[in-house]
Amino acid sequence: LPAAVLLKDTKLMDVKLGQLGTWLAMRDFTPSGILGAMQRGYTRYYNKYINVRKGGLGGISMVLAGYIVLSYMWSYSHVKHDRRRKYH
Repeated sequence: LPAAVLLKDTKLMDVKLGQLGTWLAMRDFTPSGILGAMQRGYTRYYNKYINVRKGGLGGISMVLAGYIVLSYMWSYSHVKHDRRRKYH
């Protein structure tokens, strides 16, 4: 990591473990900051997987897999409860 790059401008993957607390303290946790981070993440994802010349099913299948995992996590307590129920 060059000295000219500020810790605030570094990506999460480039932050060392000792610098993680300082890096998190520099983040903007206001609603507008969180919304901006979500917009940047969506734009990066869209440009990398969806908005390509020769696209495939990779980007859409990742969204679908994420939806399946989230819906299972949301209904896990109900599934666990039904698993112990006797049906006779």
